[in-house]
Amino acid sequence: MSPRGFRLGIEKEVPTVDAPTTARLAADAIADKKGLDITILEVGDLFVITDFFVIATGTSRPHVQALAERVEEFLKEHDRAPLRDEGLPEAEWVLLDYGDFMVHIFQPEARAYYDLERLWRDAPRLEWVDASQPVAGAG
Repeated sequence: MSPRGFRLGIEKEVPTVDAPTTARLAADAIADKKGLDITILEVGDLFVITDFFVIATGTSRPHVQALAERVEEFLKEHDRAPLRDEGLPEAEWVLLDYGDFMVHIFQPEARAYYDLERLWRDAPRLEWVDASQPVAGAG
């Protein structure tokens, strides 16, 4: 997959960390704040606008907002800032658009309704291990 050089007619800088790694970092940030059901879909071959979707669930409006804020703070440490964000005040579905990947954080009802995993069922899942969870068989 090649990095997206142009997006909606606006030239952007090529990130210093590749999209799969940065998408995993976003997932790590979500896991750090107890986000649920985190999935990374590789949509680049199916969708010309971005390469990856990071999808997660928060349990309430404040939780979804906290997850989005954590992603922004964590990725800022890696010199990444969203090109735009949507839905933060209502926090039913928050979208953080980083160009080469997008972070979707839902409340449970909205995630079930929009069901992005079903919509993008042909997209392969990017392997990601939740470091905050105990390893099976360890101990």
